[in-house]
Amino acid sequence: MTSGRGKRYEAALKLLEDKDLVDPKEGIRLVKAVNASTFAGTVELHVRLGVDPRHADQMVRSSVVLPHGTGKHRRIAVFAQGEKEREARDAGADIVGAEDLVKKVQEGFTDFDVALATPDMMGSVGRLGKILGPRGLMPNPKAGTVTFDIARAVRDVQAGRVEFRVDRYGIIHVPVGKTSFEDDALYENLAAMMEAIVKAKPSAAKGSYLRACFLAPTIGPSVKLDPAAAARLSVA
Repeated sequence: MTSGRGKRYEAALKLLEDKDLVDPKEGIRLVKAVNASTFAGTVELHVRLGVDPRHADQMVRSSVVLPHGTGKHRRIAVFAQGEKEREARDAGADIVGAEDLVKKVQEGFTDFDVALATPDMMGSVGRLGKILGPRGLMPNPKAGTVTFDIARAVRDVQAGRVEFRVDRYGIIHVPVGKTSFEDDALYENLAAMMEAIVKAKPSAAKGSYLRACFLAPTIGPSVKLDPAAAARLSVA
């Protein structure tokens, strides 16, 4: 019986033989080497945390601006009205609206990657929780996606701001760039993300916080990082 994996994937696996925990810089080199796709895939970071997200005081959620962006254009929707609606459009938001946009989303429109909102719109946007929440699109003050400084928020997203949150299994899944990025650029993005995750540690979390860290390309095996070394990363 064959594994069903392609030759490129099998060749990538051989590169990880005898590799256990690797330091972040080698992890960057390896994740690019094991990329089994014929295109510049996304490099994802997966971090298992020592938290129980069933408890509100152990929820981990925040955002960070990656120094070199994600390598992908993300469609930005902004819920705003009046002057703030104009500011969002001038800053380059792809979709802007108030009650009209709320209604459009209620009717099934979710063709965007990031949702921002001004605080005065949250009474209306709150009705979209069952639609936006499961997709990870619900604006949230902790993630910096609910703000009156809407123009800056739009620019930050365009510059590479990424929101992250722990899932119900205690794991964070987040992009840190593309396999086509230079090693230093990926390393700096990884450092910014890890620093943000460490800073987001809830006070209620007990014991080991960073349990495991992996880097993975879109297609290809994952590379296991030394979590202690990853926890020490910071933006210079």
